[in-house]
Amino acid sequence: MELKSYQRAFLRSQAQQLDPVVYVGKDGFTDGVATALDNALTSHELVKVRFTASKDEVREISSALEKATSSTLVAITGFTAVFFRQDPDSPERIYRI
Repeated sequence: MELKSYQRAFLRSQAQQLDPVVYVGKDGFTDGVATALDNALTSHELVKVRFTASKDEVREISSALEKATSSTLVAITGFTAVFFRQDPDSPERIYRI
């Protein structure tokens, strides 16, 4: 899903109050991290991911997670990435984008 700048800005502002749900450790991108992010996106639609290790590969791992979960990378700030995937089946969407 391609986001317009005002949509991206809205999601970034909403993500400021969120705590990280998924953590990427020393192993970097793994199937377990991708599964955890996929489950979190199904539940929350907007998810923060914190990088506790592999900090020099934040962009590469974030791109891989974006592709693996069919989500949209909203922003990367320092060692935190924000992902968004709207649930088309849910009648009660959290974010109307």
